[in-house]
Formats: sequence, structure tokens, C-alpha cells
Amino acid sequence: MSGAAEASGFEVPERIRPIRQRVLRFVEDEVYPAEALMEEAPPADADALLAGLMQKAKRAGLWALGHPEEIGGQGLPFLDYVFVNEVVGRSALATVALGTHSLQDSIMLKEFASEEWRNRYLKPLVAGEVFPSFAMTEPDVASSDPTQLQTRAVLQNGEWVIDGHKWFTSGAQRAAYTTVMCRTEPDAPDHDSFSMIVVPTSTPGYEIVRDVKVMGRYGGHCEVRYRGVRVPESNLLGPRGAGFRIAQRRLGPGRIFHCMRWLGQAQRAFDLMCQRANSRVAFGRPLAGHQQIQKFVFESLCEIQASRLLTLHAAHKIDRGGEARVEIGMIKVVGARMLHNVIDRAIQVFGAKGVTEDTPLERMYREARFARIYDGPDEVHIASTARRVLRSHAIGNGWDFGQH
Repeated sequence: MSGAAEASGFEVPERIRPIRQRVLRFVEDEVYPAEALMEEAPPADADALLAGLMQKAKRAGLWALGHPEEIGGQGLPFLDYVFVNEVVGRSALATVALGTHSLQDSIMLKEFASEEWRNRYLKPLVAGEVFPSFAMTEPDVASSDPTQLQTRAVLQNGEWVIDGHKWFTSGAQRAAYTTVMCRTEPDAPDHDSFSMIVVPTSTPGYEIVRDVKVMGRYGGHCEVRYRGVRVPESNLLGPRGAGFRIAQRRLGPGRIFHCMRWLGQAQRAFDLMCQRANSRVAFGRPLAGHQQIQKFVFESLCEIQASRLLTLHAAHKIDRGGEARVEIGMIKVVGARMLHNVIDRAIQVFGAKGVTEDTPLERMYREARFARIYDGPDEVHIASTARRVLRSHAIGNGWDFGQH
């Protein structure tokens, strides 16, 4: 097993603790102080601040830790990187500051892009010199059922002509390109009718309509129209009609990374909650002396640890070559709920201060609400996971918890 966790308890392996601790110190010492500045700074100043953080990470030897070495990363094995990603996740800004934001897109280009596009984008992407974006969700259909997606691409004289309407194309404003999921095979079965096509954002007909305000703030979640966008046939990722299969290759490990980042966020909120409980006095004693606050601490501790073990179990299975479809479905739902619950309790312990910009909790709370929607809403994961388990029972296999 490459980088596999010890089976006794999924503790952080000794070999990864030093780099994990260095990443944690960088996040706490360099990234935390920059968070509020990034929120308030004009775009040019925010870009300069981010570039400075990225350079510090590179000088510290902490850049692109999980990217394969052959494309410019440091090549941490999958499970080792999972443990590191847990502390990276304590700050959303840290994912970019440490170069982890491009991992899924880099691997997708490495495995499926033509040589032309690998040469053009791959190393600059890993180096943080260009940014990617990904377009799947559409405003006019329920994208939880992606077979309904309406964006289409037709091959004409060696070019793909794309027409459609996407939104929540995160980061499109600064991205060099967008990977677009679109229907290219109208006569094929639904799951074989979609492809992924690389579209440089400078292409005529690629129109950013707006940065959609989400939870009261702008965050780079762009609405984009494709009006007769023309790109070369070679911009196709993988074979025609393989869009969903490529997406699954992208999303499986990606959901593990999401869940580990959620754990980092929840652990940060938990630390803040405990510090507040020990330092704040109400009714003649610290908050920590009140049973209701103790209940908050206990429930949060249990939920974090349960979600953590579920997530590491899923990562362990993927590391051994399994698909872990059921395990990933579970952690996506359990992890999103856990994240919301822990941050919510932390805000309650802080009281009025918890909903102000004086703590990171209000920003974390807004972002936590997305977790139940992106990469598939909870309802889809619940239904698909339950169906898999029920099918196993229906053919007489049951569900052996010791084997899954």
C-alpha cells in the first residue's frame, strides 16, 4: 500500500507528521492573518497579497505537495496527502496559497488532455501561474441530474462549436481556461452522451455574465454564456462521450479532499469554541462550567471524530485500488452535516461576536452551507448509496460492515 494509514486507528503516520506540522504552522502564521485582508482588499491588492503567500509557500517547500512530481509537484502519496489536506483545510485561502487548488484539474489534464494542451497549461497550472475553472452546473435545469444538462457542442470542420449557459463556474474571472461539460453525442445513452472540452476564457463567444452574489457576498461564482464558441477538435478531454467517466475519476478523490478540508474547518471552529468556553464568564463561572456548553463540546467532538474515521476509511479503500462509492456517499453527507453543526455551535458559544467579522466563524458558516450542494447534493448521495446497499441485499450478499 502506498502511504496507507495504519489499520489500528488511522492515526497520522510518523513519516508525515513533520510536513503536516510545517503546513499547520504556515496556515496559522501566514494565512490566518491574511484572511480578513483578502476579504476587504481591492482586487489588485488581493491578487498581490495572494501572490505573496504563494511565493512564501514555495520558498518554504510547501507548494503543490500532492501533485505528481513529473508535472512539477512534490509527489506526496495519496493517503499522506490526505492527512496534510486536513490542516490545509483549516482555511479556504490556504488551498490556493499552498497550490492545492489545482490538483484535480492538473491530474485531469495529465491523464486526458492532448499533448498540445498538456504542454500549454499543465506546468503553469501546477506552478500557480494560471488558474483553472470547471463548468458543469446550469441555472435552467436541476443539475443534480446531470443528464439534463443543455449545453451542447457540435463538431464542424475540425472545431467544436459550443452553445450553452453555465453558472457557478468558480474562478472564471481569473482562469486561463474552463473545462466545459457538454452534450456531444445526442443519440447516445445519457451517460455516454457528454464530453469535456477545454475552452480558453479568451475565446470569442465566452461571455462572463456576472459574478453571482452568494450569501450576500461576491466570491467568483460566475455565470457564463457560450455563444457559438469555437475551439479546435483537439481540445476534447479523453474520448468522445467519456465526460461522466472522467468526472468520476476527478470527483472520487476530490470528495475525499473536500471532506478532509471540512474536517480542518470543523477542527478550527472547535478550537475557537473551546477557547471561548474557557475564557468567557457568564452567571458567575466560565461558559465551560455550564452543562449546555459541555454538551456542545461533546457532540462536536463525537461528530468530528466519527466523520474523520469514515473519511479516512474511504481514503484507505481508494488507496488500495477500490472505488469506495458507498463510503464516499456516506462521508459526503455526514461530513457536510458535521461541518455545519460544529460551526453553528461555535457561533452560539461566541454569541453576538460569532456572527461578526471579528471571528472567521461567520465566513466559515456561509461556506459550510455550500457543502450540502456542491459535488452532488445530499439527497443524491443518500439515494444512490442506499440503492447500492439494497442491491447487495437483494442478490443475497447482505452488507458486511467488516469488509466495507
